[in-house]
Amino acid sequence: MKLDKRLSAVAEYVRKNSILADIGTDHAYLPTYLLLSGKIQHAIASDLRKGPLNNAAKTLDEYMLSDKVELRISDGLDSIKENEVNEITICGMGGLLISDFIKRTNWLKNKNIHLILQPMTHIEDLRKTLSSIGFKIESEKYVKDDNKYYVILSAYYEDEIITFPEHVYVIGFGNREDKIYIEYLRKLYDKYYKKYLALKNSDNEYREVEYLLMEIKKCLN
Repeated sequence: MKLDKRLSAVAEYVRKNSILADIGTDHAYLPTYLLLSGKIQHAIASDLRKGPLNNAAKTLDEYMLSDKVELRISDGLDSIKENEVNEITICGMGGLLISDFIKRTNWLKNKNIHLILQPMTHIEDLRKTLSSIGFKIESEKYVKDDNKYYVILSAYYEDEIITFPEHVYVIGFGNREDKIYIEYLRKLYDKYYKKYLALKNSDNEYREVEYLLMEIKKCLN
């Protein structure tokens, strides 16, 4: 099995010999790949609806892995119990929804649990949520696939609340030596520059956006 660039980057973050919960699994491609590569021992694959879980069951049957993955209907992490898993992937959802899943699952506040998150929107809100409830984003991966950019966050609970300036939640914690991250920042700059032009003649938030543009530019220089 071969994963796309986005899920490949997620798979790289998964710790060896871990037990995985893949939230919003859809076709269960990620747990299937990780089991075939010997990286994980067992997995719980969950989704909100039966349709995606039926797709997941077909994938697992095809690769003869049905005994290694438990399929569950779950709204976020609601059907996952404490101490069942130590590795959690949540991919392809909005950052606000992922934030909600994390905030309402108190047992995630465990230093042995690894979160791997790939939000499609509101990345800045997810970063802010994690920092505000004691999680540390240890690193981020940036992937470009089919002219779209994806950000994958690796986070652990540190029981330490750190507040960053607002622009940090937008710019993120990428490596400036990573050319994909730099490309991502250029695209981010263009997005906020258009917003700045639209706000320039108003007294609302244009100075905030102007400051954000300055900070992005610093990263690009």
